[in-house]
Amino acid sequence: MANNNIINSMNTMSLDDPIEPERNKSRKDYLKWNDYFMALAFLAAQRSKDPCTQVGACIVNSDNRIVGMGYNGMPTGCDDNEFPWGKSDSNINHKSFYVCHAEMNAVLNKNSYDLKNCRIYVGLFPCNECAKVIIQSGIREVIYLSDRKAHKLSTQASKRMFDASGVKYWQYTPEKSKIVIDFSQDMNSSNQIIEEKE
Repeated sequence: MANNNIINSMNTMSLDDPIEPERNKSRKDYLKWNDYFMALAFLAAQRSKDPCTQVGACIVNSDNRIVGMGYNGMPTGCDDNEFPWGKSDSNINHKSFYVCHAEMNAVLNKNSYDLKNCRIYVGLFPCNECAKVIIQSGIREVIYLSDRKAHKLSTQASKRMFDASGVKYWQYTPEKSKIVIDFSQDMNSSNQIIEEKE
C-alpha cells in the first residue's frame, strides 16, 4: 500500500511545479566544450615549476573524452632543483636541453591506445619539436590560445609541418574571459542539487 502511495504522489508531480521552476530547466551558463578543455590545459599549467613559462596541454578524442594531459617540466627522475630553469647561458645549463614540453608530456601520458584523429588544446602554439610529436601521434587538430612566438623560426617550422601533414590549427577565443575555481564554495548551497524533502 505504501508503494502505491509513492507511485500516486509521483504521478501527480508536474514538470511545471511552481515551487521551484528553475530546477526543471537546464543551466544556460555552463562551460562549453572548448572553454572546458582550454581551462583544463591552463589548470594543468599550474603544475609546472618553470619560473618563466607555464604551459599545459589537454588531448581530447572525437567523443569529447580526455585522453591525455601534460605540462612543461623536467623528465621523471631529474630533480627540479638540480636542473637549470634559465635561458641566459649558452652552455649545458640552458633549460631547453632538459625541459619536456606540455604537448610531449600529454602525448606520453595518454590513457588511450592511440591518439588518431584527436585534438589538442594548448596555451601556447607548439614548437617544432612538439609539432613532430603531435603529427607522429596521429593528432589532427591543434587549438591554441597564444601565438606570441609566431616570429620564431621554430614556430614557423611547426606551421610548415602542420600544413604539409594536414594537421588543422586555429587560435581559440574563449567565450568566458575568466573561470574561477573556488574550493570554499558550499556544495550544499542553493546552487547545488539538494536532497528531496521526504
